[in-house]
Amino acid sequence: MAEAVVSFVLKKICESVVQESSLLTEVERDFNDIKDDLVSIQAFLKNADTKAAANEGVQTWVKQLREASFRIEDVIDEYIMHEAQKINQSRSIATLQMIPNMIWRYQIAREIQDIKSSLGKIKQKNTEFEFRSESGSGRSRGFKAPRIGDPRLDPYFIEETQVVGFEDPRDELVSWLVEETDDLLLISVVGMGGLGKTTLAKHVFDNQLVKDQFHYRSFITVSQSYNMRELLRYMIKKFCKDNNEPIPKGLQKMDDVNFITQVKQYLESKKYLVVFDDVWEEKISDEIKDALGSNIKGSRIIVTTRKMPIADYFKKSFLVRVHKLQPLSIEKASELFCNKAFRSKPGKQCPTELKELSDEIVQKCEGLPLAIVAIGGLLSTKDEDMFEWRKVIQNLRMELARNVHLAVLDKILSLSYDDLPYHLKSCMLYFGIYPEDYIINRKRLTRQWMAEGFVKNEEQRPLEEVSEEYLTELIQRSLVNVSAVGFDGKVRSCKIHDVLREVIIRKMKDLSFCHLMNKDDEQVTIGVTRRFSIAAFSNSDLENSGTRAIIVFDKGDLPEHFMDGLSSKFKLLKVLDFQNSLLNSLPDNMGNLFHLRYLNLSHTKVTILPRSIGNLVNLETLDLRQTKVHELPKEINNLTKLRLLPVYYRRYEGHYDMLNFTTGVQLQEGIGCLKSLQKLYFLEADHGGVDLFRELKMLTQLRKLGIRRVQQQYGNALCAVIQEMKNLESLNITIIAENETLDLDFLSTPPPNLRVLNLKSRLAKLPDWIPNLKYLVKLRLGLSNFKYDPLDSLKKLPNLLRLNLWDNAFSGESLHFQVGGFPKLKELDLTRLNRLSSITIDEEALLGLEHFRFKNNPQLKVLPQDFKNLKNLQFLGFAEMPAELVDSIEEGGPCHGIINHIPVVQIRQNEGSRFHDYKLYRIRTQLNV
Repeated sequence: MAEAVVSFVLKKICESVVQESSLLTEVERDFNDIKDDLVSIQAFLKNADTKAAANEGVQTWVKQLREASFRIEDVIDEYIMHEAQKINQSRSIATLQMIPNMIWRYQIAREIQDIKSSLGKIKQKNTEFEFRSESGSGRSRGFKAPRIGDPRLDPYFIEETQVVGFEDPRDELVSWLVEETDDLLLISVVGMGGLGKTTLAKHVFDNQLVKDQFHYRSFITVSQSYNMRELLRYMIKKFCKDNNEPIPKGLQKMDDVNFITQVKQYLESKKYLVVFDDVWEEKISDEIKDALGSNIKGSRIIVTTRKMPIADYFKKSFLVRVHKLQPLSIEKASELFCNKAFRSKPGKQCPTELKELSDEIVQKCEGLPLAIVAIGGLLSTKDEDMFEWRKVIQNLRMELARNVHLAVLDKILSLSYDDLPYHLKSCMLYFGIYPEDYIINRKRLTRQWMAEGFVKNEEQRPLEEVSEEYLTELIQRSLVNVSAVGFDGKVRSCKIHDVLREVIIRKMKDLSFCHLMNKDDEQVTIGVTRRFSIAAFSNSDLENSGTRAIIVFDKGDLPEHFMDGLSSKFKLLKVLDFQNSLLNSLPDNMGNLFHLRYLNLSHTKVTILPRSIGNLVNLETLDLRQTKVHELPKEINNLTKLRLLPVYYRRYEGHYDMLNFTTGVQLQEGIGCLKSLQKLYFLEADHGGVDLFRELKMLTQLRKLGIRRVQQQYGNALCAVIQEMKNLESLNITIIAENETLDLDFLSTPPPNLRVLNLKSRLAKLPDWIPNLKYLVKLRLGLSNFKYDPLDSLKKLPNLLRLNLWDNAFSGESLHFQVGGFPKLKELDLTRLNRLSSITIDEEALLGLEHFRFKNNPQLKVLPQDFKNLKNLQFLGFAEMPAELVDSIEEGGPCHGIINHIPVVQIRQNEGSRFHDYKLYRIRTQLNV
């Protein structure tokens, strides 16, 4: 709980608690006490998990402390809710409320005293366990080589014949090491824990070509606790010992300046290879640069790390090459698994009856060598029996915690979590809430983090930007895998490794962070938990008053008792997520969830919001994407903290129609009160008229605006609105009818940071301000009906990455992409340009283009020879194009040579009337045979 919130509660209590009994007069002092206790508890809990790991008694004590922290948070949140509701009550009935208010105050006073009593007993245990906070000096304990039993020792003794799947990385690293250059080169090997970085580095270190090149070699395990002076001293001793040289005298007693000078002088004349394995901190670069950085004898340094920022930081002082180690292929992973699981069988072959289970295990390991080796080793001790193996797979989470065979795997993967700063640990635990193999949308995840209060509020920076930095850091620490990236390089979706997820889920349970609810939970006692992830509803009645988040993944009908009891049983909820569920309505008393900040109803069957939604005064995100909510109640205007309001429905059921494909929402008079709103799309402008535009001008914090059904007569009013929105980054405008023309030239000063622009309207001409949008990365024009080639005006947009010309945006016959135009364009889409018959691409034009799509351009029957000029094109797609064009580029066709250099050439064929009724097939080229 943030200090500001605690202070606020304290102030409110001082103002409101009357001194009418000895019990109530002590509330202020008691709250002061538990406020101080909460601050100290949370400071301690930041490192408690690591401290308590080895002692079951301590674990119990830490759990009690954490639950006491929960109780304090709950009583504070309950007080805030009660005081806010009391303020909102009508003065005319204030006297009637006096007695219930007094009773509630007695109740909260007793709860506080009970918490104090519990804390006193817990504190006594602190003395018994003699806990100490970590001192800064504990981080540097000198150099210690791995000891017997330490998993870091294993790669030292892997025979070359035992190494599987590292042939290509080994060859690349060896080539970098032995290439003929005198420059000092540092090679960073980056990847998640258990991926085999140490094994690869040792494999390369012992390669005969490498040994022949470097007579001075040292392999040093750094790990999380190290002393750089000791590491360098060990390195010098190793060099001297291997080459029968005397060790420089006095290294132990020298001050740091003389020590670094001595090491530097010793190394300057030598060609050496040193491996710093398992590096966790950027500062190592600064610590070694003076001693190692000036060598010009062709020396090499290899660094292995889980963190990409460390690899990047070395670039400050060294010439760096980065090798991002990839998971094993399915074939290599299967080979490694069989080598471990069936080591005693001739040929290490998998028995036929275990083939399906073996494949399932290999799939779950997702190419992570440590997981494959550990699980394979465990199964090698079991009978080759399907039921035995199935039990191990089903109970993998439990086995990770208790089975000696998997202890190494659990320890290695836990290190990355334990190394996280405190604010990122909760963010990382959130990945365990999502089901196995679930592809997690970035926006959904980061908005949940924000609602939970995990994201620090920084002045002058949107919370979204800060939360995206959190996700980036988790990715760069090799904890989170990117699943999809947008055209602008932003992460669109992500997931975590299945085995890492098992580790995270166990931590979630230990920390009472979240309970994963399945049908099997009917007889399970849930106990204290802060969150519910509901994969399937059970028949048991769900109730937990301190729950802060409920996320529903169940695809079945939602139980009535669950929906009816939401506001009474989960009154402290902050996050409520029904995305993709069968929810069809919200209870009328939804507004009682006073603390709710995030409500996700996207892709549900909800059509109407209850009027009580206006009571959710803390709501920040209301997600109504792909719902048929077409009108919001007037009470929505009470939500002055609302920041994100995406609401629309797209008709995928029938044929595409640009003007009617998307349905927006009608807002009532008074939306100017939503001063915090940053994203609003899609608003229907034909409901509200000029008054709507007058109120829109008041929403100056908007960063994304989507507005539909704009009438020609409101062009000037719309321009006036946009001109006030200095923070706008994304603008989407759609006209009400094809025959209406929108004049946007009235907009003299467009938003300075506009990045995305969608204009679907007939335009008198291309507005003069568009070619001057220097930060624009995406431009989509539809229905514009330009008779001249618009590319000449648009070609100088310096940062444009994606250009879409749709639905007769251009009504001419020929487009010309000129030399030097669109310097950064990556994606180009030409769709339903009915008169387009030819395209010219100059030889040095569109040099960065990677994706080119054509759809339903009926007159474009010949693919231009100029496509040979697109050397970097990775994808070429055709949909509903003339048969002459498609036939000509098929293998053996007259134009096949034009596209033969493109890795993916894809044809889409419609098979029905609905939007998604199609099939895809690829044309073979020289790069995808």
